[in-house]
Amino acid sequence: MSNTVLKLPEESLLQVISHYQKNQIQSKNPYARFSAKLPDAVVTVYTSGKVMFQGNGAAREAAKWGAAESAVEKTVSTKGDKLPDGFAKLSVLGSDETGTGDFFGPITVAACYVPADKVELAHELGVKDSKQLTDAWMRQVAPDLREAFAHKVLTLKNDKYNKVQGQGWSQGKIKALLHNQALKHVLHEIAPEKPDAILIDQFAERGIYYKHIKEEPEIIRENVLFSTKAEGLHVSVACASIIARVAFLEEMDRMSAEAGVTLPKGAGKIVDEAAAKILLKHGEEYLKSLTKVHFANTGKAKVLAGKRRG
Repeated sequence: MSNTVLKLPEESLLQVISHYQKNQIQSKNPYARFSAKLPDAVVTVYTSGKVMFQGNGAAREAAKWGAAESAVEKTVSTKGDKLPDGFAKLSVLGSDETGTGDFFGPITVAACYVPADKVELAHELGVKDSKQLTDAWMRQVAPDLREAFAHKVLTLKNDKYNKVQGQGWSQGKIKALLHNQALKHVLHEIAPEKPDAILIDQFAERGIYYKHIKEEPEIIRENVLFSTKAEGLHVSVACASIIARVAFLEEMDRMSAEAGVTLPKGAGKIVDEAAAKILLKHGEEYLKSLTKVHFANTGKAKVLAGKRRG
C-alpha cells in the first residue's frame, strides 16, 4: 500500500481540508485534525502540519499538494514465518535489540505495543525502519514513542554481560532471555488487552529461541511470529528498534562522560584506539567494565597500549 506524507504550511492545510470536506470522516486519533475517505485513499491532516495519504490512490492525491516527504513503501524481502494478510494494520507487540555488535556499551532490548488504531500515529511521529534513520533523528523521535506506546526496555550492562558470557551463555541465549522478559512486561502492562500477534525480529530459528529460554518460569508463546527485517513489516518493531537504540546511545553517553573518552560504536580500528587510551589511563579492569571482553578488540587494544608504553 502507498503511504505518502507531506509537510505543508497552514494555508495549504486549510486548502486540503476544504478540498476534501465532503469526504470527511471521524477519526479516533487524538493527533488528527481532519480525516477524509475517498474510494481508494484516506487523507489525514495532523496537528503537526503533516498530511498523510494512504491507499492505492495516495500518490495521485498527494501529487495535488506537493512533493512527498516519504516515498511509497517498498516490498521487504524477509525470511521467517508467513504473516497474516493486512499484518501491517494489526495490533502487534514487536521486539528488537541493539548493541550486540558493539565492543563498547550494553545490549539493549525493547518491546513496544502498537494497537491498530495507533499505527497511523506511529507513522505520524516519524517512525520507519530504524536502519533508515540517523542516531540524531532517533533521539528526537524516541521520547514521543515512549510517551505514546506501552513499551519495556531492558539494558544488560557490560559487567553482567561479561559474567554470563564467561559462564558459557551465547549472545543468542542472552538475547532470547531479554526478548522474552521484555515481551512479558508489556503483555502484563496492557492486560487484559491482547495483541493480534507478537513479532520478534528474528535472530534465531524458533526451536533454538525456545530452547534458550526453556527454564524460564514464564515463556511467551501465544501468537508469536519470527521474521528477519521485521522493522519493515510492522511499525511496532520499528518503534521497539528506535527505543532500544536510543537507550543504547544514552548509556554510551553516560559511559563516555564517566571515562572521559568518547566511546565509538562498532568494533573497528577506531574502537581499538579508544580502548587502548582507556587501558593506559584507567587500567584493564576498568576497560572490562565498559566492553564485551570476549571481542577481539580486547587483544588489539592491549597490543596498541603495549606499543605506546614502549
